[in-house]
Amino acid sequence: MSNRKFKILVLILFVVQMGTSQNINFEDLRKDFIDGHIHLQQSDFHINYTQGLIMIKPPKEIRGQENFYKAFKEKLDDVSLTNLDDYQKLDYQLMQYEIALRLERISLEKQWDYNTELDDSKSIHSIPNGKKWYAYLLKLWVDAEVKPEQMFRFGLAEIEIVKSNMKRLQESSGLSEKEFHEYLGDETFFFDNPDDIQKAFEEIKLKVGVLANGLLPYVSGIPEVKIARGTNKELSHAPAYYSNSTFFYNVFDKPFNKRQLRWFYAHEAIPGHHYQSMVNSIVKRTEIQNLFWYPGYAEGWGAYVEYLGNELGIFETIYDEYGKWEWDLVRSVRVCLDVALNYYGWSDDKAMAFWKEHIKGQDDIALREINRMKRWPAQVITYKYGAKMFLELLESAKTKSDFDFKTFHQEVLKHGDIPVSVLRKSLSGK
Repeated sequence: MSNRKFKILVLILFVVQMGTSQNINFEDLRKDFIDGHIHLQQSDFHINYTQGLIMIKPPKEIRGQENFYKAFKEKLDDVSLTNLDDYQKLDYQLMQYEIALRLERISLEKQWDYNTELDDSKSIHSIPNGKKWYAYLLKLWVDAEVKPEQMFRFGLAEIEIVKSNMKRLQESSGLSEKEFHEYLGDETFFFDNPDDIQKAFEEIKLKVGVLANGLLPYVSGIPEVKIARGTNKELSHAPAYYSNSTFFYNVFDKPFNKRQLRWFYAHEAIPGHHYQSMVNSIVKRTEIQNLFWYPGYAEGWGAYVEYLGNELGIFETIYDEYGKWEWDLVRSVRVCLDVALNYYGWSDDKAMAFWKEHIKGQDDIALREINRMKRWPAQVITYKYGAKMFLELLESAKTKSDFDFKTFHQEVLKHGDIPVSVLRKSLSGK
């Protein structure tokens, strides 16, 4: 037996034996969870579902993981929360959250046929237990409390909300629907010169930096975000993205749409991904928090701050706001299609028909997104659902007479990224 496996066996036996004790030291329990989880080396599930399935461990190792997490689940059931401080309570919730997810994954892995042929051009619906695997990935990527049918209904509702906002802006323009959509293609809405794009983003950066300081904590302590033109053609499908403290915009063979400038910056830079990732290094975080990452929070935050367009000064015209809704419609349609392709087993043709019903003239994007959703099941839903959770918390906070944006965001960001359902319960006192 290898030294690592021996340590894991000893740790599992120790955790089981601790179950006989009525006096549980939470700090010892927390340390044992961290040590055991790390030693078990249960890999994070890859964003490409086929790669995640390839990494499934042999049956013997899966049984060892199951014994460890089941033993810890029983031990947590005996913990009294009365004398725990806020950070201990959070770690208790995160251990419960992670153990439930990992046991669900293990139950699926125990049924896995290692001879299954995998092809990421087909949705996860095509594999054995595909619907159950998708339901698990939805919990993993979005939140443990969500279910496929619920998400499909959510997507339908969001499509109608987005369309109503787009209609509102079209009517406020004074143009007919036909005139309005023709005007959106006018050359004045597009940049051809990368220098002009760089200059526009630098101006937005200055303005948003000032206004964000009044809305959010820590802004003055956040390292500066750099702005640069992207050069990686493999990422050319993304008009903009964030990486290593740099906000990249892409301009290759097509003009850059000015309507996307301001919300792109807010989402990717400040107060979006750059800001939120830096907050993680400022706020107090426990060892258990740093073991895990919650995309429903991280991507949801990036999408949420787009809704603060008026407060951040990024909606200077109705067309700036319209640009935000143009992409939000894509996100909303994707929620439905992700569930449809991966849970209901829709064909590509049926998915394309649904896309065309709601989005006109973007079939090239549809093909790209359909393929993405089949390779990366559940990932695209993180944006919309996470944003929904933050917006609901904001609306609740606004009902209080002493509401203040900075105070609200201080509470929301207090621990950095955590599961959105855990955040909701924490802020509601439940």
